[in-house]
Amino acid sequence: MKVLHLDINHPLIIEQFNSMGFINDEDYTSTKAEVEAKIHEYDGVIIRSRFTLDAGFLDKAVNLKFIGRLGAGLENIDVDHAEKNGIFLASAPEGNRNAVGEHTLGMLLSLFNKLNGADHEVRHGIWDREGNRGLELEGKTVGIIGYGNMGKAFAKKLSGFDVEVIRYDILAGVGDDHARQVGIMELLQRTEVLSLHVPQTPATLNMIDSEFIERFQNPFWLLNTARGKCVVTADLVTALKSGKILGAGLDVLEYEKKSFENMFSDSQMPPAFQYLITAKNVLLTPHVAGWTIESKIKLAQTIVDKIKGKFC
Repeated sequence: MKVLHLDINHPLIIEQFNSMGFINDEDYTSTKAEVEAKIHEYDGVIIRSRFTLDAGFLDKAVNLKFIGRLGAGLENIDVDHAEKNGIFLASAPEGNRNAVGEHTLGMLLSLFNKLNGADHEVRHGIWDREGNRGLELEGKTVGIIGYGNMGKAFAKKLSGFDVEVIRYDILAGVGDDHARQVGIMELLQRTEVLSLHVPQTPATLNMIDSEFIERFQNPFWLLNTARGKCVVTADLVTALKSGKILGAGLDVLEYEKKSFENMFSDSQMPPAFQYLITAKNVLLTPHVAGWTIESKIKLAQTIVDKIKGKFC
């Protein structure tokens, strides 16, 4: 098979594909139009999030047998069209789930203990012990929306703490012993920390908006290591100002480009983001929850194993 690599990934992919007899071409700079002009030559594509593989692109890929996506989601691929054309899709949520679980827990503990702010103050000669009094996770109820690979990984990390973990997912039969399945009403009534672990779909776009936030019985902390467009940032800011949301840990932002490599699609800094970067109860990271040295290897190996299992 002839494979086109559109993003730089761990070299083990090409090394192992070579050993499987695949021919590997690398193209990390051509425009989408330039790639479309030659995609008919290839049996496989390996991509992260460089651009969208839409129906028009897939129609030109007349010999394409598989797409390997180095990441958890497939939102940059027209899944229905690909499946209609008999293209095998391989994503790799197993590869970075542990990294996401650890990062989410780290954000929560940092928010509760004001670690970032305290570090900044000490570096500037401020020794404010009372102002940096923290919260303990013990006794809290953590609600998880989306209980796939990422949600399960976070719940597993929480199993070492004296907390109650409840989960809500639209699919049945996805549970394990680390969280208790609940309906949406119990989630809204009991959650004190809410963590999102959903894919980006039409159902999850703008899911966390003012109407949804106000349905929670208790003020709560929000963690989002899923997709930025699941949260309406302006509504989040309104809730932070009112105290309905006590603080937020955001690894992803509504304003990210589809490639996830840059933040804004233009040079404008939205007013809601201007508030986030000055808020002491907000922690921001640049879409790196699943971005570890170990996960880079795991993601690549997961894709290789899935394609090898299908075609070799």
